[in-house]
Amino acid sequence: MPPQNTPASSSSSPGGGSSSGAVDVTTLSVPQLRSLQSRLSSELEHLTNSHAKLRAAQSKFRDCVRSINDGVIAEKRKKEGGGGDDILVPLTTSLYVKGKLADREKVIVDVGTGFYVEKTAAKAIEFYNGKVKDLDTNLQDLEKIVQGKSANLRVIEDVLRQKVLSGEAVTTPATGAGAG
Repeated sequence: MPPQNTPASSSSSPGGGSSSGAVDVTTLSVPQLRSLQSRLSSELEHLTNSHAKLRAAQSKFRDCVRSINDGVIAEKRKKEGGGGDDILVPLTTSLYVKGKLADREKVIVDVGTGFYVEKTAAKAIEFYNGKVKDLDTNLQDLEKIVQGKSANLRVIEDVLRQKVLSGEAVTTPATGAGAG
């Protein structure tokens, strides 16, 4: 097989090679390739976990918008000023308690780190939709990074496989020292 001269660049790799940060992975030894493979796998796992957490946060913000639309705005239209401000308050995803809305015009919004702000329902929906949009942008950026790291990992694995099959893994430690 012809040697593969595909450079794999890693933004976190130490400088060693061209000034652009790209390294010709075919010049690395098998232990170096295995180390790089391990590091890239760890980074990919961390990035994938971060992606899942961002998706979960985005889902929670969408649930907040749905709760305001269904629980405050829709009920307001239904009742049209006549009593019946009963609402179910979620304590967990499967446990609800009965409650009464004190004011259908304003809601309390968790803006993060334990701070709550009173907003109108429309402003609260606008706030949460902004959060969903920001997270969507972050998720798209993260997906590009994950794709790049995955491509780099595939290249490393291919070169490592070629070197192991060609027997370089056995001959590499013996080279450099003269047998006597």
